[in-house]
Amino acid sequence: MLRDMGACIVDADRIVQCLLEPDQSAWQEVLDHFGEAILLPDKRIDKRKLGDLVFSNEAERLWLNKQIHPRVFDAFQAQVRGMHVRPPDTVIVLDAALLIETGYHENMEKIIVVFAEPEQQLERLMARDSFTKEQAIARIRSQMPLQEKRSFADFVIDNTGPREKTEEQVKALYVLLKQEAGQNP
Repeated sequence: MLRDMGACIVDADRIVQCLLEPDQSAWQEVLDHFGEAILLPDKRIDKRKLGDLVFSNEAERLWLNKQIHPRVFDAFQAQVRGMHVRPPDTVIVLDAALLIETGYHENMEKIIVVFAEPEQQLERLMARDSFTKEQAIARIRSQMPLQEKRSFADFVIDNTGPREKTEEQVKALYVLLKQEAGQNP
């Protein structure tokens, strides 16, 4: 919704996809660590297979996060630097599920948490990514609970109701962020 309103969105998941492309240094490190069993025939990493490995083994998940997260944040900073020609009131958003868990939230001017009830979060993750209930639960458990994340937030978008209500909140937030961005050159 923020993108549709004009915000520049940097998607951490897309950055990870790029980092894990064949012949990238992160791809090679992940391949060296987990072996060729995680590869698809075209040499891309089978993200579902990798996910099943790391979300069932905390040590492996922590290893992967340690390799990937610093690169994600470096890529985010590079993308922001690359946006040097932009209006002063441009709203730039890093869309990152693990922003708070990694501690990188301390580098952000504002923190927005989108909140849904745990049951909704589970249903939406299963529907969006075609995960089984067990796969979705494993991924949710690897994150800080949304209720806890709320305590870090400057703004909370309540995404428990109808889409129209969420859109109203996002529109009001976007107007406020545009105003604040224009005041901080």
